[in-house]
Amino acid sequence: MSDNITASAQRPAWWRHGVIYQLYVRSFADANGDGIGDLNGIAARLDHIAGLGVDGVWLNPCYPSPNRDGGYDVADYTVIDERYGGMPAFEALRDAAHARGLKLLMDLVPNHCSSQHAWFRRAVAAGPGSDERARFIFRDGRGPGGSQPPNNWRSTFGGPAWTRLTAPDGEPEQWYLHSFDASQPDFNWANPQVADMFDEVLRTWFDRGVDGFRIDVAYAMVKHPDLPDLDDPAGDNPYLWNQPGVHEIFRRWRALADGYGRELALVGEVWLPPAEAADYIRPGELHQVFNFDLLQQSFDAREFRTSITDCVDALKHAEGVPAWTLNSHDVHRAVTRYGLTDPEPLNTADANALRTRARGAVDVQLGIKRARAALLLMLALPGAAYLYQGEELGLPEVQDLPDDARQDPIWERSGGTEHGRDGSRVPLPWRADAPNFGFTLATQNEADHATAPTTTPPWLPQPAWFADYCVDRQDADPESVLAFYRRALGERRHLDPDAPLVWLEIQREDAIAFRRGQYVCATVFDGPPIDAPAEWGQAVISSGTPGGTTTTTWYRADS
Repeated sequence: MSDNITASAQRPAWWRHGVIYQLYVRSFADANGDGIGDLNGIAARLDHIAGLGVDGVWLNPCYPSPNRDGGYDVADYTVIDERYGGMPAFEALRDAAHARGLKLLMDLVPNHCSSQHAWFRRAVAAGPGSDERARFIFRDGRGPGGSQPPNNWRSTFGGPAWTRLTAPDGEPEQWYLHSFDASQPDFNWANPQVADMFDEVLRTWFDRGVDGFRIDVAYAMVKHPDLPDLDDPAGDNPYLWNQPGVHEIFRRWRALADGYGRELALVGEVWLPPAEAADYIRPGELHQVFNFDLLQQSFDAREFRTSITDCVDALKHAEGVPAWTLNSHDVHRAVTRYGLTDPEPLNTADANALRTRARGAVDVQLGIKRARAALLLMLALPGAAYLYQGEELGLPEVQDLPDDARQDPIWERSGGTEHGRDGSRVPLPWRADAPNFGFTLATQNEADHATAPTTTPPWLPQPAWFADYCVDRQDADPESVLAFYRRALGERRHLDPDAPLVWLEIQREDAIAFRRGQYVCATVFDGPPIDAPAEWGQAVISSGTPGGTTTTTWYRADS
């Protein structure tokens, strides 16, 4: 018994190795029949998540919001929107998650708020030069009568990054900066009131028992103080991202989190190369940073090895860990990315979109095979891992949503030339024979095949082919993608979280292999099966035929 106690006490903090399940709240499960997912729906389906073998959940924003950008336009950071069940539903979900040993992370959006936030409404009313406007980035325009934006920056979602206000008398006046949609004014983080407000937001939710935050566009809050013009407005904007001042914010937040005396985690969304992203998890800053570089690679042995090596090498001066992921609410699902056979031209200035949201013809079975192999490889890497709801079902991207159903502001701001991210946000399929594929929960025990009450259709339409991916069908199939995810996450628990990654030279350009402790992870991206040497041990799990083409296999040497 004493050995077990010692081993438990020495196990690293959960955030250094945990697997977190991302919940796009609107699309997971609808408990009240209004067509929108909610926290009570999540609580009702929580055993599905716990049964995967993950360590926690992350809720996408569920605060009050006009929902112009999927909840990332926050109108009030301190409560849960009544559409999602309000604070009672949050408290019930928190307690249910903790009772199952699951950590609960919230989503923090500190770069911008909704134009309906009380602060911004006061800023608009107060007028130029006011203290209220100093909380945001307001500027006079250029040119005759200030008719031109203050600089030539472009919004990430398309169009100019500035919108001009109109005074009550109809006269145009100042412009405000928005890195994304016009409904999302950027905060001015040079104003100490902004920092103080977010300190209070963190304390509010930590006091309510949450275990951490995923921080939206964590590298964007601080802008170059001069707001200079870009030489190429269509290119990347170094004045908008990755300014040195963001690190002071994270040191402040880390000290705040550490003061609680329990294992809390701050994970940053940072779309930067591995070496730069690692700066965000230096001692005293964030605990985790997403390594999006791996997500952006094509299914290729050399690209995967280079990306992983770059990330692991970058960690040498860091205290935190990478958060690996292959899917999210912002990119096309891995099955589609890896199965894309005939990509269409994509008209966008967003470099990330070019790498992660290409459209076109897809070989779904090839995509599933590659996505399974990539998942098992990712789970073998040192650090934390994040899964996105529905990937455990092998869901492809829904590319053919009706244009009038699309809600992502990217679609509108691009003039309908970029389809955006709605296709990865379509509500999940649970039961093949149920209305809305079981996304809307039945009022009686599902075992008696009760029909759901009269319901509103889901907020995004589900395609008919979702029936093939439903949870109930996969539950009954030991060879399903869902069954594979459960086996993979179960085996990962035997992997020593402190074991370093050591590359093995196998003299293959179409395959890679590395050792971590007693395990060897080998992936064949293409070509013949690997002839595994005896010292690798026995194959314990494989994404396909052990050692076969387009397959990841874990071997374990029990010495």
